Amino acid sequence: MIGLFSELRYKEVIDVHSGLRLGYVCDAEFDDAEGRLCSLVTPGRARWFGLFGREDDYVLPWSSIVRVGSDIILIEAEKLQRRKRPRRMSF
Repeated sequence: MIGLFSELRYKEVIDVHSGLRLGYVCDAEFDDAEGRLCSLVTPGRARWFGLFGREDDYVLPWSSIVRVGSDIILIEAEKLQRRKRPRRMSF
């Protein structure tokens, strides 16, 4: 299976052990010195219908990815990390 990098945005991320749906890929981190993909990022869950913002993003290291399918990405959540969302300026 050959795919494009932009197609990762349309793949849903699911934990293999618990069946937890983490959402869709929104970003990716790569190491330009070595030329390899380091991790995928999915947005955190919305708080109270999105009115109170979102939780921290999930950072999924490449080593936690079990399988990349045509429409989903399976991961092992033991290696799951979170990254703080940048704060926006309020008026």
